[in-house]
Amino acid sequence: MKILLVEDDILLSTVLAELLRANHYAIDLANNGQTGLDLAMSAEYDLILLDWLIPKRDGISLCQQLRSQGYHKPILLLTGKNTNADIIAGLDAGADDYVIKPYDPEALLARIRSLLRRSGASPTESVSTTHYAHASSKLTWENLSLDQISGKVTYNEQVIPLTATEYNLLELFLQNPNRVFSRRVILDRLWGFDDAPIENAVTTHIKDLRKKLKAGGFTQDFLETVYGMGYRLKPAPDHPIAGHTATSAQQDTLKKPRTKDLASVNRVLARFRDSFGQQVAVLEQAKTALLAGKLHQELQQQALHEAHKLAGSMGTFGYPEGSRLARELEYLLMHNRTLADDEITKFSQLVTALQQELTKSPVTVTAQPAPLRQTHRVLVIDDDTILTERLLAQADAWGMRMKIAPDLATARSRLALATPDAVVLDLSFSGTEEDGLTLLRELAAQFSPGEATSTLNIPVVVLTGRDRLTDRLAVSRLGAKQFLHKPTTTEQIFQAIARVLPQGKTSEAKVLIVDDDPVILAGLSALLTPWGLEVTTLREPQQFWEVLIATSPNLVLLDLEMPIVNGLDLCQVVRQDAQWGDLPVLVVTAHTDAESLQQAFAAGADDFITKPILGPELVTRVLSRLERTRRVRLPQR
Repeated sequence: MKILLVEDDILLSTVLAELLRANHYAIDLANNGQTGLDLAMSAEYDLILLDWLIPKRDGISLCQQLRSQGYHKPILLLTGKNTNADIIAGLDAGADDYVIKPYDPEALLARIRSLLRRSGASPTESVSTTHYAHASSKLTWENLSLDQISGKVTYNEQVIPLTATEYNLLELFLQNPNRVFSRRVILDRLWGFDDAPIENAVTTHIKDLRKKLKAGGFTQDFLETVYGMGYRLKPAPDHPIAGHTATSAQQDTLKKPRTKDLASVNRVLARFRDSFGQQVAVLEQAKTALLAGKLHQELQQQALHEAHKLAGSMGTFGYPEGSRLARELEYLLMHNRTLADDEITKFSQLVTALQQELTKSPVTVTAQPAPLRQTHRVLVIDDDTILTERLLAQADAWGMRMKIAPDLATARSRLALATPDAVVLDLSFSGTEEDGLTLLRELAAQFSPGEATSTLNIPVVVLTGRDRLTDRLAVSRLGAKQFLHKPTTTEQIFQAIARVLPQGKTSEAKVLIVDDDPVILAGLSALLTPWGLEVTTLREPQQFWEVLIATSPNLVLLDLEMPIVNGLDLCQVVRQDAQWGDLPVLVVTAHTDAESLQQAFAAGADDFITKPILGPELVTRVLSRLERTRRVRLPQR
């Protein structure tokens, strides 16, 4: 398949082209909008990757021009802008999808595959010319088949027509044969923040999928309803769970870029990292001019341009914190106005921090990056644009995905579309007499399980300049979780949100199991994996420390009796380390006498599980310990 990449940043375009070629896409490059337009209209491409800010013709104008001339191929917008207005402008201009810089390589490749599948594009060569490592692009269950390249679902080679949602549901279960999916997790996987339906809609879509498959001749009930938890794919007839595990491993191979492909990308990264210093030097010039009160418009625009490019590329090149710092610098410069004294101080501090960041070793791209941490959806209802822009700039670092409503009418519209994980609500809005307490009453009426409004199901943080006792009483009686008085720092706001966010999702939790018995390891892993836990098993306890550092687990499960290094030794090693000292440790033992248990707790164990291990007990103890740990820890920045 052939892709046109329109990007003026030589660093990003080089590494992105390398990544795409490594995954067997043919690439044409354009470093400005006019060249991109000429190439798009003169050659045949399956997809266009288009940067937002490019010279001669910006990405929005180019997108509009292509659509006005009848261009129908998919356009994927690459942008460092992440405000609602910017995203809406890009999609309204004709883009089919967007990826916010810095992007994860796997996520970008997945978006590309999705757009090519939706557009009906098919490879002109054999399957081996696509990004897949081998020819198996099909997910199967008995004689039911889902082809990820063509986007077709067949039973006994007869096509079964499905909607996009039904297709995505089926693909989700086939890709994760041992995983239990709650309705909430399915919503998070298949719908965005703005367009997610209510949870009951998941049940409806699953019923519709079953009906469509039955109408197509597929009479097997392939989904199992796990009472109180959700849904799971049943083992195919005559195929044990172990067979499904192998299929899952194969699918992981399909979804991830190959190691040798990413190694070539890393070589490109190494060639270009030094050029970041030149871009930061421009920001240092702007800092010096600002402190002297002599920042002219040309230097400000140049600094804005470099900050934007750094925000989009540093994370991709191994400096995620650098991207965050550059993003804040971009926000300070983007309004083309004179900065206040506190903003100048902030700008200076950010540039210094960015320089320090470049002295650190970059995070190397690997074939299996750490999974993304849980992202919580937060709706901020406030007309203070400066504050909300700062919150947006820092939200990713706190594991939050934010939407902004500048007034109560917009807030009601967003709440009608989807229920966020938390709400931040101002009580006063300029230009209107409507009070934020009105919306809080509506939320209390809508989201309270009973008449007691002090038990809101949706946590609300009130952020206001009003500090009267009557307001505090009203907020308390209506069930808000936190009351913050302006002015306050963004860090205090994020900490308040973190305290009220619903915890307990285990889909991102990682467990390291150490046991010298491979049978026990396989059994424990099989018990925990269906609950959405990422399990790493280790048979050689002498390699424990290296694996601990490499995997960063949320919980460790240790067998007490192992050769060379036993579980008590490992538990003490963990407790003596400043970084890992609070890591939850559960021990597995066949000895339940008082002396053995006393030794385990003295070594630092949090809990113990006796052999023979009962599945329900193991799952309950692990999930409970993870839940307890989440309640006492705030998200790490």
